[in-house]
Amino acid sequence: MKHIIEVNGIKLYTNHGCLQEEADIGGHYTVDVSMTTDFSLAAKEDDLSKTIDYVLINQIVHEEMMQRSKLIEHVGQRIIDRIKRESKNLFSVRVKVTKITPPINGDVDNVAIIIEE
Repeated sequence: MKHIIEVNGIKLYTNHGCLQEEADIGGHYTVDVSMTTDFSLAAKEDDLSKTIDYVLINQIVHEEMMQRSKLIEHVGQRIIDRIKRESKNLFSVRVKVTKITPPINGDVDNVAIIIEE
């Protein structure tokens, strides 16, 4: 079976970016994670150990986002790599990292990267 688990809208304030100002001041980010798995046994047996733990996913995102990167592409890949390493029964994972009001000399709400593996 194929099931999807999503952890969406993880809000963070951290210091990613190529500019020194971004390192010093920081900015607002959101992260969305979508995972394809089979949680049939968890649903049948009401057993957390047989599915993907949302708390672990949130923890991974927070820990990786707190490690400064110049590029959100880099932090997004680190998040994917850790989720794949620490989650069992994972068929695929999609991570979206959104940088709110980036300093790009324009009136832009956000920029985002999406990685699917």
